[in-house]
Amino acid sequence: MKIEIERKFLVISEEWKALAQAPEKLRQAYFTKNLDDWIMRMRIINNEKSLITLKSRINKISNYEFEFDIPIEEAEQIWPLLNFKLEKKRYRIDLSPGEWVVDCFEGENFPLTIAEVELPNTQIIIKKPAWAGQEITEIQSLSNAALAKLPFSKWNQKEKGKIKFH
Repeated sequence: MKIEIERKFLVISEEWKALAQAPEKLRQAYFTKNLDDWIMRMRIINNEKSLITLKSRINKISNYEFEFDIPIEEAEQIWPLLNFKLEKKRYRIDLSPGEWVVDCFEGENFPLTIAEVELPNTQIIIKKPAWAGQEITEIQSLSNAALAKLPFSKWNQKEKGKIKFH
């Protein structure tokens, strides 16, 4: 069974760009409304490849995750039928341990920039880079599925106040 172990951080500066590879353009749409159950997502990568992903939370940093390729033509037909969507540019970062990415959200989730590190196990200790700020792994409202359902631009001031951008 595939388990994803991931931690997330707000990005507070642009120093990460010196480590970044060329971006991927990601479009994501969600089939599910209930964020407490299995999440079913469709992702289109650079308008060339598409996947269906099933995720279920195990604990604060781990999820069951299963991914399946689907034909891009079918993904493009499904895309307009789904209501909960987001778009972002993903940059892979040359940093270890783990596999780091920085997601720069677009549209209604701009200007959010979130770094994620995927780890091989829960025992790995990471040194948070200087450009990574508040850890947001446990903030459900900043999950991609939640941001597709309620974009950051539509949050009230109280919700935005929980996020530290410096």
